[in-house]
Amino acid sequence: MHSGERALSLLSVPLNVHILRALKEEERGLTELTRAVGLPPASTMRSYLRSLVEIGALTRHREGGFPGGVSYALTPAGEDLLKVGEILQRWLREAPDGPIALGSPASKSAVKALLDGWCANLVRALAARPLPLTRIDRLIPQISYPTLERRLTAMRLVGLVEAQRDRPGRGTPYCVTPWLSRAVATLAAAAAWESRYVDDTGLGRLDVEAAFLLAARTLELPPGISGTCRLAVEMPAGADPRAAGVILGVEESRITSSTTRLGDDVDASVAGPPADWFRWMIGSEGSRIELGGDTWIARGVLASLRDALMPLPAATR
Repeated sequence: MHSGERALSLLSVPLNVHILRALKEEERGLTELTRAVGLPPASTMRSYLRSLVEIGALTRHREGGFPGGVSYALTPAGEDLLKVGEILQRWLREAPDGPIALGSPASKSAVKALLDGWCANLVRALAARPLPLTRIDRLIPQISYPTLERRLTAMRLVGLVEAQRDRPGRGTPYCVTPWLSRAVATLAAAAAWESRYVDDTGLGRLDVEAAFLLAARTLELPPGISGTCRLAVEMPAGADPRAAGVILGVEESRITSSTTRLGDDVDASVAGPPADWFRWMIGSEGSRIELGGDTWIARGVLASLRDALMPLPAATR
């Protein structure tokens, strides 16, 4: 499971969203809650409530007396999951074909296309450069060509990628859209939620690289910055490689290059373990992210990254 997948999978299901929203203000009994979310079949309602209780987003209380009714309430994890949903909703409103409402069938399709691309590492591959499907197939051999084609088509239909039909050469290259680049805030918010409430966040090297490569496309750097800056996440003990991230090349405050080969010499660096990156993203105290080299460059890049992930502090505190 990839980082952020579990939280966004929950929010991709309309009934989960309706249940969380219905409990936002107060605890509700099962009958009242069922009415509030549109009277789904009893078996469906029980199944979805059970899943939300198991992941810790809801608590279930049995009332005393006979016949002992049942009520549900949001937990702190559920409240924060709703806040991740608010970030997801802001992203969905920017959809290329017009705003999409969270909890609608269209939002389910968009989030599924995003997650299918994220978990298949399609996002990672295309965040680096435009690629035709034949080249993607060679980079991701563990997934069959027809499956990659279906997922790429779904991403294209919702506006996450687009075909560059005017490019010369064999095959049609596909590239990420600005909307997909802006999805990094949603993915990061989901990963931050998981780091706080789920034991195994599934954070891997390709997740880190994809997130930084997408974020790099959205950065607006302060004036006067030139040089190279490494953004690195220290991976868990025993992982290979020991760090994952990107090196950004900057000329006159414009990003001119990005690479995931971290061994090169750089002018500045920003590094820390995953927990500290997540603390930094949600604005918590105690983050031990370290700045090295030219701190003017490092602070400028870090501040721009914060701007790109601006919704995060309000979403996960």
